[in-house]
Amino acid sequence: MTTIEVISAGLFAAALIHTFAAKSFERLSDRFPKHAGLFHLLGEVEVVFGFWAAILMIAMALAAGGKDAINYVESRQYTEPLFVFVVMVVAASRPVLATVRATILTVARLVPLRDTLAQVWLGLAAVPLLGSLITEPAAMTLAALMLAPLVFRRDMPERMKYAALGVLFVNVSIGGTLTSYAAPPVLMVASTWNWDTLFMLGNFGWKAAAAVILNASAMTWLLRSHVPENTGNATESPIPLLVSAIHLLFLASVVLVAHHPVIFLGLFLFFLGFTQAYDRYQSPLILKEGLLVGFFLAGLVVLGGMQQWWLQPIVSSLDPTALFFGALALTAITDNAALTYLGSLIEGISDTSKYMLVAGAVAGGGLTVIANAPNPAGVALLRNGFEDESIGAGGLLLGALLPTAVAAAFFLV
Repeated sequence: MTTIEVISAGLFAAALIHTFAAKSFERLSDRFPKHAGLFHLLGEVEVVFGFWAAILMIAMALAAGGKDAINYVESRQYTEPLFVFVVMVVAASRPVLATVRATILTVARLVPLRDTLAQVWLGLAAVPLLGSLITEPAAMTLAALMLAPLVFRRDMPERMKYAALGVLFVNVSIGGTLTSYAAPPVLMVASTWNWDTLFMLGNFGWKAAAAVILNASAMTWLLRSHVPENTGNATESPIPLLVSAIHLLFLASVVLVAHHPVIFLGLFLFFLGFTQAYDRYQSPLILKEGLLVGFFLAGLVVLGGMQQWWLQPIVSSLDPTALFFGALALTAITDNAALTYLGSLIEGISDTSKYMLVAGAVAGGGLTVIANAPNPAGVALLRNGFEDESIGAGGLLLGALLPTAVAAAFFLV
């Protein structure tokens, strides 16, 4: 334990407290209008970890020298923040959304519910499970944008919005476990422990699917009297099939090369050029939201990279059952992918402990904004529907407790 590690742990704790207090900064902006801009900035959940990561870099430069601080920042792996930014923007483009909405509407007509309620169920169940193919960040983006006009509206009771948000976050976290590449905490250990998609389906997939369907069905039933008969969306001009197909091709290509930032960033530049060439079929791209989410995750990478000294001893000291509940709890205060990565470094860990570690990490992925990489994307896209246009960490935690318990029960089978 070095001085800078102690400082980093203190700053990490400060960032966690800031995350839970972010909604309070929005209220302060109303009380002190002279400094409203600063309080609005500090009230942005997506800014929190980037802000404290910058403070860590200053502290590291003062304590160990600027060269060491720069070397540390450059030693971090930023593929995930970059990928989440790119896939958010591409998945939220109008042609992709229009295609997904059309598919959902077609399927909704086959479900024995009124159309809007069926759309809610599909958004909470089918799209999170689709994350096993298109990755969890893409699934979160699509589900959030689909559900926003149906569930996350100003006239919806706040408690119902937090309950639905908890279900969405938990279902996305566990819905990506049907394959070995779509969920960040699974991806971190898949190659090290030789877990392929067949293994994931047999050990995680069916349990995750059952929990997702149960959570979504219960939440849809609770929302049955609150979901409008129709969304009142204006009719948009049709998009040529070729334009939609090219957008879907961009999305599929980005997903296929998700671990190669040079390639998917190059594809993203081509995508930006294509959207400019056919701007009449586009809506404004969510570049700001994507950048803020990327900034949040990059800050988490920088801050989280200094927490190994206290996290790994905890993980390595627990028996399998305790490890499950320990991972579930620790996931709430640190990214679940970071947690499973630390577990992959432990020599001689048993197969049962491997399962329990990953199961606990994905089950707890909806408890907080930082618990799972796609969560900040959901917050960025849905917060306008909540009071003060911000999502309280306490409300999210309460909303996620029951669906987390359901997921945990299935994974312990």
